[in-house]
Amino acid sequence: MTLPPPEARPAPLVRGPLDPAADGRRPFLPSRDDPVVRVASGAIGGPWGRHGALGLRRFWTPLRVLLALTLVTLAFAWLQKSPCQDGAWTEGKQYTHFCYSDVIPLYFTENLDKGAVPYVDHPVEYPVLTGAFMGVAALLADTVPLGGVPAVQAYFTMTALLLSVCMLVVTWSTFRLAGRRRWDAAIVALSPLVIVHAFTNWDLFAVALAGAALVAWQGRRAGLAGVLLGLGTAAKLYPALFFVPLLALCWRSRQLPAFGRAALGAVVAWSVVNLPVAALWPDSWLRFLKLNRERPADFDSLWYGVVQSIGSGNPAPQVNTVAAVAVLLALAAVAALALMAPRRPRLPQLLFLVVAAFLLTNKVWSPQYSLWLLPLAVLARPSWRVLLAWQVTECLVWIPRLLWFLGTGSKGVDYSWFFGAVLLRDAAVLALAALVVRDILRPAEDIVRAPDRLGGAADDDPAGGVLDWAPDRGPLVLARAGAGPDLIDGDDTRNAT
Repeated sequence: MTLPPPEARPAPLVRGPLDPAADGRRPFLPSRDDPVVRVASGAIGGPWGRHGALGLRRFWTPLRVLLALTLVTLAFAWLQKSPCQDGAWTEGKQYTHFCYSDVIPLYFTENLDKGAVPYVDHPVEYPVLTGAFMGVAALLADTVPLGGVPAVQAYFTMTALLLSVCMLVVTWSTFRLAGRRRWDAAIVALSPLVIVHAFTNWDLFAVALAGAALVAWQGRRAGLAGVLLGLGTAAKLYPALFFVPLLALCWRSRQLPAFGRAALGAVVAWSVVNLPVAALWPDSWLRFLKLNRERPADFDSLWYGVVQSIGSGNPAPQVNTVAAVAVLLALAAVAALALMAPRRPRLPQLLFLVVAAFLLTNKVWSPQYSLWLLPLAVLARPSWRVLLAWQVTECLVWIPRLLWFLGTGSKGVDYSWFFGAVLLRDAAVLALAALVVRDILRPAEDIVRAPDRLGGAADDDPAGGVLDWAPDRGPLVLARAGAGPDLIDGDDTRNAT
């Protein structure tokens, strides 16, 4: 497949009527172009009409509409956690009301209620930047008056406000990365997964940093992208996984210098945050690493269910070695797919696959970790029907999980119900991953790269930055067999470094 020459490639879209632009493309509108949204739009008057026009409202731009929708979703997330915010968890209230949040108990266990500074006065079980996030929220709770609410509720409130800002950044970054399909960001803005888990833990902080890093990469600022990925890794480890697909794609497109700048920026940023803490408070800094090495298989992981199903009798199975091998094999499989695909995959496709592979094979999958997948899934396979079905399975895991913690003696459920929900969730993630892999192996079926219904020009990799419309060495096997260096993407050297 040969891509169009530079002069024939799409010009940036401008706001205006829905008639096709000079390049033959129309802006993507879910109410018109997505079957699920088209049906749902009947409740508010139907799909966008033939004579509809964009850009007539100066204030309500698409991005502001999406941010407003995000605030509505966050309001529901706040209400979902409201029964638990005062910390008065009696008679299993956190389970019967499905409002459990790590923010509440860790306020006490990490000594934040006593004014302890994370890492300085007390070791915390999270990476350094997440510990700092917790400390900032505690400081704000102590200094900002909130009308005499309990201290733990003030802490939860400040944490939720900070995480809400992070969620707005996630919506903004998804909007930017989606290119002409900018309304796909509405899947993030209206996500039921956000309603359930936005305030379950501090993961939105790392998701926001990862999203901002991808926007920097899209803008061809590899060094800044690396710095933000390094900061994201200092908050949660998963952004470090992004370098697996970045390396493979930069090799295929002859953009290794850009990868080098990103990797250097990440190492520098991570070191600036971590090395002073490691030097001044080594025991506190090592606690996170020690905890992750010693912790058993997590309840939500496939490993825990497998061990329990074979009747080992061990309530806390240790699967470090086998899980580590499985993770490495899964990451290697994604890298191999990136190198051997017939056409260079889009960056979000591989980012989704690498994070999904990690979660499915790792020994820990805390419920809120699924937020890591949300923006990547939207960018990799933007389909309302598919993504809503997957998110429903993620939300369903939460119900039997908490009822299992409640116990059968308190009208809860036994583990088989919880494990069944985990299997359903894992099957949904695998199905979504299979669709992404199919799109990679059959690029003509990729929703993002396919021409629109008017036959307008297709996109290449809107989030790819230097990878977008870059040359392609071709599949690794063919390249070694002596195939031409630009087998797939023609002779575009605009991005050569």
